[in-house]
Amino acid sequence: MAVASEKTTWSIALVGNPNTGKSTLFGALSGVAQRVGNYPGVTVEKKLGEVVHDGRRWVLIDLPGTYSLAPRSPDEMVTVDVLLGRQADLPPPDVVVCVVAAGNLNRNLYLLSQVMELGRPVVVALTMNDLAEAEGVSVDAALLARRLGVPVVPIQARRGEGLDVLKAAVERAGAGDPPAPVEIFPEPFRREVDRLADELDGKLGGVGTTHSPRYLVERLVLDAGSYIEARLDLTDAGRRDLRDRVEEARERLAEAGCRVPDVETTSRYAWVARSTEGVVQDSGGAGPRFADRLDSILTHRLWGSLVLIAVLLLTFSAVFSWATVPMDLVDAGFEALGSAIEGALPEGAIRSLLVGGIVKGLGAVVIFLPQILILFGILTALEECGYLSRAAYLMDRIMVRVGLSGKSFIPLLSSFACAIPGVMATRVIENRRDRLTTILIAPLMSCSARLPVYTLMIGAFIPKRAYLGGWLQLQGLTMLAMYLVGVVVAALVALLLKRTFLRSATPVFLMEMPAYQWPSPIVVARRMLERGWDFLYNAGTIIFAVSIVMWGLLYYPRLSEADLAPMLAGKAQVERELETARAANDAAGAEALEASVREAENHIAGAQERQSLLGRMGRFIEPVVRPLGWDWRIGAAAIASFPAREVVVATLGVIFDVGEDVEEGEGEQRLTQALQSATWPESGRPLFTMPVALSIMVFFALCAQCVSTLAVIWRETGSWTWPALSFAYMTLLAYVGAFATYQVGTWLVS
Repeated sequence: MAVASEKTTWSIALVGNPNTGKSTLFGALSGVAQRVGNYPGVTVEKKLGEVVHDGRRWVLIDLPGTYSLAPRSPDEMVTVDVLLGRQADLPPPDVVVCVVAAGNLNRNLYLLSQVMELGRPVVVALTMNDLAEAEGVSVDAALLARRLGVPVVPIQARRGEGLDVLKAAVERAGAGDPPAPVEIFPEPFRREVDRLADELDGKLGGVGTTHSPRYLVERLVLDAGSYIEARLDLTDAGRRDLRDRVEEARERLAEAGCRVPDVETTSRYAWVARSTEGVVQDSGGAGPRFADRLDSILTHRLWGSLVLIAVLLLTFSAVFSWATVPMDLVDAGFEALGSAIEGALPEGAIRSLLVGGIVKGLGAVVIFLPQILILFGILTALEECGYLSRAAYLMDRIMVRVGLSGKSFIPLLSSFACAIPGVMATRVIENRRDRLTTILIAPLMSCSARLPVYTLMIGAFIPKRAYLGGWLQLQGLTMLAMYLVGVVVAALVALLLKRTFLRSATPVFLMEMPAYQWPSPIVVARRMLERGWDFLYNAGTIIFAVSIVMWGLLYYPRLSEADLAPMLAGKAQVERELETARAANDAAGAEALEASVREAENHIAGAQERQSLLGRMGRFIEPVVRPLGWDWRIGAAAIASFPAREVVVATLGVIFDVGEDVEEGEGEQRLTQALQSATWPESGRPLFTMPVALSIMVFFALCAQCVSTLAVIWRETGSWTWPALSFAYMTLLAYVGAFATYQVGTWLVS
C-alpha cells in the first residue's frame, strides 16, 4: 500500500462497536458536510462526510456499527470490503479510526484486533471517558498506546474535546509507513492460513485486487458456513477440491491444538489481556450501582412496561399531535402561495399546473417534515441517553412471537402516526431480513392519513348505537376495528414473510446496554436535520413528480366548449343576480346566491373530473371494483388517493359536485348528504350502504395508496423491488378484504 502523504485527498474510515459514540464523532468531524446513500446491492446505509485538515481533503466513511469483522451476510460484508479496499464506489482507506469506549475496553479491543490485522494505519479514538470515570474506571491512554503500538487519543466528541489531537494523530498515521499487520494467532494457525492463501491466490480477488486478501482466507478457515463460503459457493461440485482443502486445514489445526473456531476467541482475548494489563484501574465508583438500580426499574416486566407505555404515549402524541401546529402552518403557507398565484394569473392550464400541480406537490412533501423532525428528535434523544436499548429489550418478548425482535416495535408504533417516519426509523434494526420485514408491514398500521376516510364513512353510514349504558359506542368500536385490522394483518404477514422468502431464525436478542448519559442537543439537532433533508431530497422528488402526474390526469382532457357553455352561462347568470342583490343590500338574497355560485362551480369541477383521464380510468376499472360494492366514482377516488390517502375525501367531494373543501363543518355535512343520496344510475338503489362503507374503510386500512411511503421504502431499501412488492401484496390484501367485507356484510343485512 502506497504512503498516503503524497495524496491531496485521503479516505478515513470510522469503525467501532455499536453505542461507542462513532456516529457522534463522525458528526463532530464532518458537521453538515455529509452525504447519505446506500451501498450498491445492499440496504446498509452509506454515510460520507468531508473535512479539510492542513490543506488536505479528508473523505470520512462512517461504517456500520459492528462487534466483529466476521461477515455473516452481504450487509455485514460491506464493512470488510471497505476496509480491504474492495468496495467499487469507494477508495481504500488511508487511515482507519477505531472508536473504542473506555468503559468497555475488552469487548471493543476484540474488534480492534481484527482491524489491526488488515495492515492499514490505525488510530484509536477513546470515547466516553467521563462515563467510565463516573463508574470508577480510568484508562491510561498513553500506556495503552504503547502496548497497542498505535496512537490512542481520548476525546469528548459531544463537547469537541480532543478532536484537534485526533486529527493530528490521523495526519501522522497517514503520512508514515504502512504498519505491519499485528500477529494475533499462534504459529500453527498462521502457517495454515499462509499455505491456504497461496493455494487460493486470485480466487477471492475483488475490486481493485488481483490476489486473495489474507484476512478473507483467515475468515474462510475460522467461519464454517459463513458468508465467505457462500460467496465462493463451496457447495458447488466444481469447488469440492477447494472445500476439501479448507476442511483439511481445519483438521490439521485441531490436531495442533488450534481447534476452529475456539482458537479465535482464545487468541484475541489473550491479546486483549496482554494489551490492557495495568491499563485499566477500577476503583468501584457509585456509577454502576446507580445504573444497576435504574436498570432494575426500566427493564422490570411491570415497572419497565409502565415507563415504556409512558414514553410511547409521549412519542405517539408528539408525532401525532405536536406536529399538528407546524403541519397546519405548512399547509396554510402553501394555501396562501396557491391563492396568491391564483390571484396573479388568469384561469387556465398554467395557473392550474402551478397551483394544483407544483404548489400542491411541494406541499405534499413538506407537510410530512414536522413529523419526521419530531420523531427523529425523540428517537435520537432516547438512543443517546441509553433508553432505546432497554425499550427494545422489554418488547422483545412480544415481537419474537411474529419472528421479529424488540427493535421493530418503535418503528411500527411510529407508523400509526405516519408510515414515512416509521419506515425511516427501521434504521435501528441491524438484521437485514428483520428490517425488510418491518418495512413491509409498517404501512399496514393505520396512519393519520386514513382518519379522514374512517371519519367520513363512520359518521355517514355507521349508526349511533350505544352499549353497556353508553360506555361503548358502535362508531367508536368500528374505528377501533379499523386499527385492529391493520395490526392483525401485519402480524400474519410478518409470520408469513419470516417463514418464506425472508426466512431466518427467530432473532436472538443480543444487545449490549449502553451507558446512561444526557443527550447532546447538538447531536439531536444534527440527526433531525440530517433525516429531514434526507427525506426532502430523496423521497420528496418522487412524491413531487407523482403529484404532477396526478394533476395531469385530473386536468386533461378539458371539457369541450359545447359542453361547458351551458354551465358557464348558468354560473354567469347567477353571478349577475348576486351583484344585483349586493347592490340592493339584500344580505339574505346575496348569501343564497353565493351558495348557488359555489354549487355552479362545484358542478363544473365535477363535470371536468368526470371528463378527465382519471374519470375515464374510474370507468375503466368499474367492472373490477363492482364486486366491492363500488361504482366508477369510488374507484376514481381510490386512484386519485395514490399521492396521499386523505385526498380521497376531497376527490369524492369534487366527483359528487360538493367541492374540495369538505374536511369539516358545512362542507363535510354537504358531502355526507351527497353520499347518502347517491344512487346507482341503472337501478336507483342507494350507492352507499353500511357494507359499502365498511368495504371502503377495510380497503384503505390495508392498501398501499401512498406514494410518499412507497418512495421512502425505495429510498431505505435502495431498490424498487420492495416498494413494488409492498404495493402489490397490500393492494391484493385490500381488494380481498374489501370484497369479503362487502359480500358478507350484504348477506348479513339482506
